[in-house]
Amino acid sequence: MKKASSIALALLLTASLFSPAYAAGNTSPGTPDQQHYSISGFLSYEQLVEKLKKIERSSKGQVSLEVVGASNRDRDIYKATVGSGKKVIFITSQIHGNEPTGTEALVSILQYLGSSNSPEAKKIRKEITLVAMPMMNPDAAFLDRRGNDMTWDEVVDEFPELADVKPAWNYYTTPRQGDDYAEKPGFDVNRDYNPDLDYTPQPEDFPGGSSAPGWFITPEAQTVRDVYKSLQDDFGQVDVYIDLHHQGPYYYVDGTDDLVTMSLSGRFVADPNSSKGEKYAEYADKYNYDFSRQLNLAAYHALQSIGNSPFNNITLYDQKIDLPGTALGTFALNGSGTVLFEVRGQTQSMGQKKKGQLVKAVETGLYGIMDAIATGSIEDIDPEEYEDIPITSYEPGI
Repeated sequence: MKKASSIALALLLTASLFSPAYAAGNTSPGTPDQQHYSISGFLSYEQLVEKLKKIERSSKGQVSLEVVGASNRDRDIYKATVGSGKKVIFITSQIHGNEPTGTEALVSILQYLGSSNSPEAKKIRKEITLVAMPMMNPDAAFLDRRGNDMTWDEVVDEFPELADVKPAWNYYTTPRQGDDYAEKPGFDVNRDYNPDLDYTPQPEDFPGGSSAPGWFITPEAQTVRDVYKSLQDDFGQVDVYIDLHHQGPYYYVDGTDDLVTMSLSGRFVADPNSSKGEKYAEYADKYNYDFSRQLNLAAYHALQSIGNSPFNNITLYDQKIDLPGTALGTFALNGSGTVLFEVRGQTQSMGQKKKGQLVKAVETGLYGIMDAIATGSIEDIDPEEYEDIPITSYEPGI
């Protein structure tokens, strides 16, 4: 009964998002070098700030907005909070600047929860404290690229002890995804996290690698870390952490020729309780993989409930990764249930094509999670069902 209630709520909350544009569909995008794709339909940084301030004003106290840090180029980074529940859900978007659908979804959700007097919205506000950081890497969003806008010299200015080490492995100085980082170098901020939330950069830990922790050398990662720690101080723990991303445009549902609309995941590091995860043994008592799987299933069930549509084309992201330098890996090891959303296509491969459909997919999954937490139905989900979600395939029929 609870599962049915969760699905019904997800449908109710997203029904208003349907429009003729979804039914009409769009032509499949070409490869990035075939044409220039417009992104004017997505919120710019300035538009986002204006929108968040308007939501705060119109919410009459339901939504609070706070500047919690600044990007390397001194753009304010915002945190929006709605609800007063004991369960904390922390969501970030656009850590990669060319992945904007999560920001659009968060703004829509904040607007709904901040203004609606529906029983569903009231229930979520009562049971959950939702903390959102939309577009947490505004410099990358401004440049419409993956990496932030920061030089290694600027890192050394802040951390002089790094003057004689090789730059971090995630420092971009050459062309990537059509962007020339030679003139404006930057870092993949989503490799700059460390499970030790009090870590300070040590020369011996550079240049590091993809399977090693990061260093908190970028102000954007530092800001997210500081918000996470403040929530730990205020609530004792951050129950759920969700990070909203994009992936390649031509991935398929395993065994079919159906394009993936979105991939989910609750696995980002090797399990600290396993032999492969022995290096994370100090976090074994905090790590809760079953809860992460339940959260992913709550999103999956909500999307599957929509019926025969692209919203059924949901897969599991790569389950063999070991990335402690990601925000998800770091916060999973610190005890949060974690969920990755990876919608189809970055801006350089799709622009704003299918924007409505993809934003709706993110919103539907997020509402499914919030409802499961608010109603307690999350406890009734069998985590083993997670293993039955189709795997992402890179070629149809494989």
